[in-house]
Amino acid sequence: MEQLMQNWWLVALRGGLGVLFGLIAFLLPGVTLAVLVAFFGAFALADGIFLLFTGLRSVHRRERWWALALQGAVGVLAGIITLLWPAITALALLFLIAAWALATGVIEIAAAIRLRKEIHNEWLLGLIGALSVLLGVLLVAFPGEGLLAWVWAIGAYALASGVLLLLFAFRLRRLDHEAHHGTHANA
Repeated sequence: MEQLMQNWWLVALRGGLGVLFGLIAFLLPGVTLAVLVAFFGAFALADGIFLLFTGLRSVHRRERWWALALQGAVGVLAGIITLLWPAITALALLFLIAAWALATGVIEIAAAIRLRKEIHNEWLLGLIGALSVLLGVLLVAFPGEGLLAWVWAIGAYALASGVLLLLFAFRLRRLDHEAHHGTHANA
C-alpha cells in the first residue's frame, strides 16, 4: 500500500493515458484497424510497464507485489503481441482486448477487496475492475457488432477507467501526503 501511495503519480499517468486513448477513440472513430492496433498495443504496453515497475519496486517491502506485477505482465504481453502482429484481424484483436480486460478486471477487483481494510474509497479500484470485466464480457458476447461499435466501447472504457484512476491516484496522493506530513489539527 505504501508503494502505491508513493507512486501515486504512476496511477495518475495510467489514468491520463486511459483518458487520452478514450478521447482519441471518440474523436477519431474512423481510424484504421492498424492505427487502432498500434494505439491499443502502445496503451497496453505502457500500462503494463508502469504496473510491473510499481509491483517490482514493492518486492523488497514484502508487500503483495505479485498482483501488480502479474497485471503488468498481462499488459506487456498483450501490448507486445499486438505490436508484433499489426495485421491481426478485427476479431482476433477483439478477443485479445477482451482477454486483457477480463484478466485486468479480475486482478483489480481482487486488489480492491484486499485494500478495503487499508484505505477508504477502494471501491474506485473495484469499479475500474468491474468496468474492465464488463468490457471483456461485452466484447465476447457481441463480437459481430462492428468495428466502430467496439472502438467506441473500448474508448468509453478507457475514458471511464482513466477518470477513475485519476481519482484513485489523487486519493493515494492525499494519503501519502498525510502519512509523510501528518495532519495536525491541534497544532
